[in-house]
Amino acid sequence: MLLWVTHLVRLQLALTCCWALDCHEMASSPDFTLPGDYLLSGLFPLHSDCLQVRHSPQVTLCDRANSFNGHGYHLFQAMRLSVEQINNSTALLPNVTLGYELQDVCSESATVYAVLHALSRQGTYHVEMQGDLYQYSPRAMAVIGPDTTNNAGTAAALLSPFLVPLISYEASSMVLSAKQLYPSFLRTIPSDRYQVETIVLLLQTFGWIWISLVGSSGDYGELGVEALEDLATQQGICIAYKGIVHSSARVGDQEMQGMMRGLVQARTTVVVVFSSRQLAKVFFGSVILANLTGKVWIASEDWAISTHISRMSGIQGIGMVLGVAIQQRLVPGLEEFEEAYARANKGAPRPCSRGSWCSTNQLCRECQAFTAYTMPMLGAFSMSSAYNVYQAVYAVAHGLHQLLGCVSGSCSKGQVYPWQLLEQIYKVNFLLHEDTVAFDKNGDPLGSYDIIAWDWSGPMWTFRVVGSSTWPPVQLDINKTNIRWPGKDNQVPTSVCTRDCAEGHHRVVVGFYHCCFECVPCEAGTFLNKSDLYRCQPCGREEWSPEASHTCFPRTEVVLTWRWPISWVLLAANTLLLLLLVGTTGLFAWHLDTPVVKSAGGRLCFLMLGSLAGGSCSLYGFFVEPTLPMCLLRQALFSLGFAIFLSCLMIRSFHLVIIFKFATKVPTSYHAWVRNHGPGLFVMLSSMAQVLICLTWLVVWTPLPTREYRRFPQLVVLECTEAISPGFLLAFTYNGLLSVSAFACSYLGKDLPENYNEAKCVTFSLLLNFVSWITFFTMASVYQGPLLSVINVLAALTSLSGGFSGYFLPKCYVILCRPDLNNTEHFQASIQDYSRRCGST
Repeated sequence: MLLWVTHLVRLQLALTCCWALDCHEMASSPDFTLPGDYLLSGLFPLHSDCLQVRHSPQVTLCDRANSFNGHGYHLFQAMRLSVEQINNSTALLPNVTLGYELQDVCSESATVYAVLHALSRQGTYHVEMQGDLYQYSPRAMAVIGPDTTNNAGTAAALLSPFLVPLISYEASSMVLSAKQLYPSFLRTIPSDRYQVETIVLLLQTFGWIWISLVGSSGDYGELGVEALEDLATQQGICIAYKGIVHSSARVGDQEMQGMMRGLVQARTTVVVVFSSRQLAKVFFGSVILANLTGKVWIASEDWAISTHISRMSGIQGIGMVLGVAIQQRLVPGLEEFEEAYARANKGAPRPCSRGSWCSTNQLCRECQAFTAYTMPMLGAFSMSSAYNVYQAVYAVAHGLHQLLGCVSGSCSKGQVYPWQLLEQIYKVNFLLHEDTVAFDKNGDPLGSYDIIAWDWSGPMWTFRVVGSSTWPPVQLDINKTNIRWPGKDNQVPTSVCTRDCAEGHHRVVVGFYHCCFECVPCEAGTFLNKSDLYRCQPCGREEWSPEASHTCFPRTEVVLTWRWPISWVLLAANTLLLLLLVGTTGLFAWHLDTPVVKSAGGRLCFLMLGSLAGGSCSLYGFFVEPTLPMCLLRQALFSLGFAIFLSCLMIRSFHLVIIFKFATKVPTSYHAWVRNHGPGLFVMLSSMAQVLICLTWLVVWTPLPTREYRRFPQLVVLECTEAISPGFLLAFTYNGLLSVSAFACSYLGKDLPENYNEAKCVTFSLLLNFVSWITFFTMASVYQGPLLSVINVLAALTSLSGGFSGYFLPKCYVILCRPDLNNTEHFQASIQDYSRRCGST
């Protein structure tokens, strides 16, 4: 309700303006009117606006000297031609004639007057206010025009309360699509919404993201610039400079000079000019005066193919012009119709009879002076607009054809209200010279744009169609090979604040605009995804990347000990040790009954060699891919095997001490020790204690296979989680106690017979054991790097090798190299010598 009240208030204000006009005694041209069964009103700018200041509410008199508008004249003739063709048609509106009343709308006040004239009741010159506007029958059934957005908005606001169809041929502003404000407005020119989307797609196609934006004052330019800025910003395009050419601007004045300085300081190659052709002429006049060259100018459809701009002196030097233009269409017979009009004997304008009511703006004195040789040129822009007028008239005719039931072959003439015609016009869908004429729910046509490029290569200016834009949705098709860019190499100009970064470098915004940035390489372990150029993204756990990378690479799975040359040496040494243990076992088995083997422990030697072999086999677990059984066994098996070896070593030394020193002194204890198998029982209990420790270790601090990602960026290290766990320390401590005990027992027997004295060998082997593990724990306390597992293997291998070499190698030497020492006589002599020494002391 409030909306209707607003419209009616505007209507009352408009009526006030019109009563100030005294239109008696005014001349009128008969070419502006045509009687018919149903009347259409046409609003065309036959003359330019008068910009002088008014001091009273008067309607502008359009027919002034030197103000003729050739473009509006062609639109005027297109409507006259289309009505004549429809009236001569037997298929469209048979037995019905269309009439028209054409008005020259050179200003907004003239537009208001023309609309009020169309709204006046039939047979009168008054607009009557009544309660039911749906029953109102105005003079004109529909209005064609006007041209500009400002005038169209004024006309639509006046006509909407009466639901009189208004079909504009040039008003493209998006605001006119708002049906809650302008329910009776339709148009045959595409909405600027599609033009804005097309321009943004054009910028994206050529990678122009750093642009300047210039518009003209008024709804067309200001709303277009606003929509273009919003959409371009959403699509990542930066507006370095934005300016509006005001209607009061003049070529080279202070305002335009400031705009030229702004364009120079913006350092943009591309400038979008969303302007009316009148103010675009002012703007480019200033561009030429400022010698602003080498740019790409993006033209909106209102001036893209306008000869008002292309004929300006010096325009060839401004650079490249790409534009969005209404697709070129021809009005069949329009040129011939205008030529016939010029040849006709029109005579002088006739005066209006006294007391009659005549329109103030239905006169064109210059039109009367046309000849076939002085007609205004019908250019591409005027022809396209004329075709829009042509479509609008035919849309009304087809709507009326449906409303009057003319499909049967004969129309039923009767009372028709504007709202009824409006409903039918929304439904029209017909072919007009192979073009479909239809309207969407907003009253906008189904159409397309041409993408054009200006061409000065020939003797005369022309433009080439280099692509097209269709919708919905808006899609752009550009033939890039058909565009001749300035310069020798025909390269597409760039318009960016900062050139693209190298691969693997992300953008760091500098200043206010995201288009201006610095390039920073991505850190190792991250990469630059093309979907987000401002942030490096981390690689996955199974991937890696070097610095400044644009992609990630799969990590290589490795067992860490494989990577070091010393690892292969250790692996070979461990294999050699195992072979020596096996060989020694065979050698001792072959010489089991010899004194050397018996003195070394006899069958106990096989347990010692077996425990060392078990410990040696456990070290292979460091050189294969860790599995759960391998992680459970490799450290525990070594600790258990070495514990058994140390237990045997200790009890062997202790047993010799008992035999030589305490057997005769405490015979009862000695016999009890021998009778109860003391050595074997001790080895078993000692070994069981280590077994319990290892089981506790495996249950409480279970070593598990794991994948380690932090040490090497390009590798996944396969290892076990035991590291230096409490269980490992507990097992090592127990082995340490056994080592100290074995050393103490061997030291007690340092004065035993030479063939039974193990002190030197045991000291050597245990010294290696202590040094190796002290080294390992020292390294582990200060270093947790990749070599720690290698040091662990080295320490274990040193302990095993020390035990074997210190205890078994001397005996192997005697068996293999000194068989003369491996006999009973030699050993008895050694014992006798020991007894002699003990007796002397």
